[in-house]
Amino acid sequence: MRKFLSIAVISAMILSSCNSYNKVLKTTDYDYKYEVAKECYAAGQYARAYQLLEELIMVMKGTDRGEESLFMLGMCYYNLRDYETATMYLDRYVKTYSKGDYTELARFYSGKASYMQSPDPRLDQSPTYTALNQLQDFLDFHPYSELREEVNDMIYDLQNRLVQKEYDSAKLYYNLGSYVGNCANGGSNYEACIITAENALKTFPYTRLREDLYMMILRCRYQLAQRSVIEKSEERYRQTIDEYYGFKNEFPNSKYMKEADNIYKHSATKVKSETD
Repeated sequence: MRKFLSIAVISAMILSSCNSYNKVLKTTDYDYKYEVAKECYAAGQYARAYQLLEELIMVMKGTDRGEESLFMLGMCYYNLRDYETATMYLDRYVKTYSKGDYTELARFYSGKASYMQSPDPRLDQSPTYTALNQLQDFLDFHPYSELREEVNDMIYDLQNRLVQKEYDSAKLYYNLGSYVGNCANGGSNYEACIITAENALKTFPYTRLREDLYMMILRCRYQLAQRSVIEKSEERYRQTIDEYYGFKNEFPNSKYMKEADNIYKHSATKVKSETD
């Protein structure tokens, strides 16, 4: 009963005034400060809680309260959307308390904080790779976690961001077409598009952009065949036809099927006429 009364008194004090909170900041009664920090955290007052917890993690290091304080500190920053700082403290928790009470949650929210920092596909994707590594680590350490489905969803989304970047690069090569100003070392933009798209498919075979990437490859092979010298055109039209059959087998109801059929028909005609 006394415990509940104590918590009620602390809660009232937290919600009272700034003067009362300042007194808590200055007190050297760390047990009392710890209880106040927990109440702030439970009440969603994360800005107040982290100010107390940053001191407490040093004072109570190595104790059960130190462990909980470090986890709450990381979560305060997570809930305040300071994801970089949240990751720092949550990773510190995992390293310090590898078998702690909150290790699974710390790994999860550290990975999720990194996920939240993943930038637009047009920007440098280093943070995305960091998030992927952290989330994969979570699955490696906690393969049967109830959180694994959400983690897998985040991984899939991050992979799609990386594929989107590769798709945008491939599309840029395709749009440059026969322009040779950027091909100082030989080759062509269509060949560069094919290589970029194929690498993306090898790295991320289950991407939602799989159909789009395959269609871009088909278009590039067709464009290469059309722009080839006579000695190479037949071989490249045959490569286009092979690409078409692979595309049709995998995506028989594709939204691009009409375009793909037209590419095939024209390519088949060219191969036939050149072998007569």
